[in-house]
Amino acid sequence: MGYERIGTGATAVGLKLRDTIVLAAEKRVSYGGFVVSKSGKKVYLLADRFGIALAGLFADIQTISRWLSVEIRSYEIQVGYPLSVRGAAKLLSTLLYQYKYYPFLSEIIFGGIDETGAHLFVMDPLGSLIEDNYAAIGTGAPIAIGIIEGGYREDLSEEEAVKLAVNAVKAAISRDAVSGDGIDVAVITRGRSYEKFYPVA
Repeated sequence: MGYERIGTGATAVGLKLRDTIVLAAEKRVSYGGFVVSKSGKKVYLLADRFGIALAGLFADIQTISRWLSVEIRSYEIQVGYPLSVRGAAKLLSTLLYQYKYYPFLSEIIFGGIDETGAHLFVMDPLGSLIEDNYAAIGTGAPIAIGIIEGGYREDLSEEEAVKLAVNAVKAAISRDAVSGDGIDVAVITRGRSYEKFYPVA
C-alpha cells in the first residue's frame, strides 16, 4: 500500500475463530536490500484482550502500537467501562484518518475478544475498516493468504489456527526477501492472552 515504494516490507496475518484471535508476523526489518534488524516486533497485545499486527515502515509500526495502547487506556478511564473490539478498532480508524494528508505507512490487522465474541479488522493507512474472518498484509501477503484460504475453518482449534498462521508466514518468508528471521505469534482468548516466538530454519 505504498511502503513497498520506500523499500520496506513485512508479512503479517490474522485469524478469527469463535472465541480466539491469532495474529502472527515475521521479525525482519529491512530497507531496500539491507537487513537493519532480525528482531523487529510487529505483533502486540493491548489491554489483555486486543491485539495488533502491522506491516510497513517500522517507525510507524512502533508509533501506532504505543499510541493505540495509550488511547485505549485513556478512553476507558474517561468513560469508566471497557471498549468493545469494534469500538477500539473505530478509535484507531479515526486516529489514522486524522493523518490522511501525512499518513502512517503501514497496514494493520486488529483483533480482540469482547462480550459478543471474537472480531478481526483490517485497516489501510487512512483508516478504512473491514471486518473479516482472516487477513494477510504486507509484501508477503499474496503468498500467505493462499495458505490461509487453503486451511481456514472457523472451527479450527487454537493449536490448528496457530499452526496455520505460522505456516502462512513461513511460506511468505520463503518467497519474500524482505520477510524473515522468525515469527512472533499473539493469541487472544477469553481470559487468557499470550505471545510466543517460532524460529524459522
